Parts: sequence; structure tokens; C-alpha cells
Amino acid sequence: MRFEQPLWLWLLVLVAALVAAYLVAQRRRSKYAVRFATLPMLEKVAPTRPGWRRHAPAVAFLAALAVLTIAIARPVADIRVPRERATVLVAMDVSNSMAATDVAPNRFEVAKQAAVEFVEDLPEKFNVGLVSFARTATVVTPPSTNHQATVDAINGLELTDSTAIGEAVLTSLQAVRTIDPEDPPPSRIVLLSDGGNTSGRPIDEAAEAATQAGVPVSTIAYGTPDGTVNIEGRDIPVPADTEALQSLADATSGEFYAAESDEQLRDVYSDLQSSIGWTTEPREITNLVAGVALAAALLAALASLLWFSRLP
Repeated sequence: MRFEQPLWLWLLVLVAALVAAYLVAQRRRSKYAVRFATLPMLEKVAPTRPGWRRHAPAVAFLAALAVLTIAIARPVADIRVPRERATVLVAMDVSNSMAATDVAPNRFEVAKQAAVEFVEDLPEKFNVGLVSFARTATVVTPPSTNHQATVDAINGLELTDSTAIGEAVLTSLQAVRTIDPEDPPPSRIVLLSDGGNTSGRPIDEAAEAATQAGVPVSTIAYGTPDGTVNIEGRDIPVPADTEALQSLADATSGEFYAAESDEQLRDVYSDLQSSIGWTTEPREITNLVAGVALAAALLAALASLLWFSRLP
């Protein structure tokens, strides 16, 4: 927390002085009561003491003064708030290696279901689009607020040859540029792949283009290191190129994730949804703090009236 006008906080010294004065007054009051009579006689003639209730209104009142002083200083806090709009391009690897069964029933089916859940959980005002990539990259659905169209497109994806990660990023950037060129919303590319770049332009070129456009690319390396796919009777190893995918994310200020199971993949998409859908902004919370001060003052007044029939 920080303050727009911190000089007002010096008034807390006066509040501290009032606390000290109250403690001194209570101590003097106790000494006077003891001098008034012997202790056995005092117990007989004095009414039942209210105990902690005697101090509660004063404590609440002093707390109200302290909180009100903080409110005058105009406190500012970083608040997590939902984004009003953004563009998210989901780039899905549809190469044949996604047929590997190291994740049951296979990588492709689990990846599609997790991507569907991710899209469905994004805020309605977000533009969402889908890019599929194998030998080349294709905009399957352009970014729009019609999330159902993207969900249907994800469910309709089919596998083919090769993996063009660089093309996927560059094609996604082209799709991003179609959204309000004069006032573009924050954009993010979420790319899932289970292999290395085997076709199209290099990943470094794509990373440079994404950096210049100010579009982070978050990457998901999906599958286990021991995953294989059967091609013409032969088991071909298909480990994800985690080094290349992490470099792509780091170069574009995105996040890198490695997922080896359906649960991990869903956790990744959940984390991405949270980071994309929310942002932290400085907000002045004077009204909130002043409300706390008012509540404390009202509590002090109510307690004093109920217990002692007077205001503090």
C-alpha cells in the first residue's frame, strides 16, 4: 500500500498521544479508587465493574481516528481486476505426433478437450481465435467474441504431417492485426506443441516479430519424454522440444509450461486463463478505508450507549 498524500500520516502521532493519555488516565483512576477505601469495603459499596466493556468503546473510537487518518492520506493499493477486453489466439499443434498414447486416450483428444475448457472459461468480451499448425499454419477461426465458433473448430481439428511452430506464431500475429488496428486490445498467443519446428520459418524469426508487435507467446510443451507414435509399423519417439518452446516464451515475455498428463494440461490452461483474464492495477481505496473508520466510530457509539447510556 502507498499513499497519495503521506504527510497526513503525521496525525497518527496525535492518535498515539491520545492512546497514551487514555492509559495514564486509567492508571490514575485505579490508584484513586484504591485510596478511596479499604479493599474489603470497596468490594461491598462499589457496583460490579464492567471489565473489558469499559475500554471497548474507547478502543473502537481510537481505532476509528487512526483509520480515518489513513483515509485522509489517500491510500492506493494494487487491486486484481478483470480485463475488460483482450484478444487470445489459441495455436494448436495438429501434427501426427499428437496421436501418441503416452497420455490416454492420446495427446490430441486430451489437448482438444483442455483447449475447449480454456476457451469456455474466458470472459465473454474477449476476442478468441484458433490457429492450427502442422506443415503450415491456418487461421481456423478469426478472433471474435463468438467463443462457440472456436470451440466447434477445436472439436473439428484433424491430424496431418510436420510441425511449423514459427508459422503458427506469425499467422497468429496476422490474425491479431485484424482486431481494431487503431486501438488494439491486449493480445496473447497460447501455443501448444508436442514436437520441434520441422517446417516453415524459424522460431527465432517468429519470436522477433511477436516481440516487435508486443504480443507475448505463452507456450505449452505437451507429452512425456518417452512418448512414441506408430508410423508404418515403427514406433517413432516424439518428445516435445522444451528448449525451443521455452526460448520462444522467454523471448516474447510469455510463460512456458511443460505438461505430461491431462491434469497438468488442465492446470496449465487454468493458470493461463487467470493470468490473461485478470490484471493488477493501482486503485485509490480512500472510500473503503473511510468506511472502515465510520464503522469503527459507529461501533464505539453503539457500545457506549448500550452499556453506559452515553456517547464515548
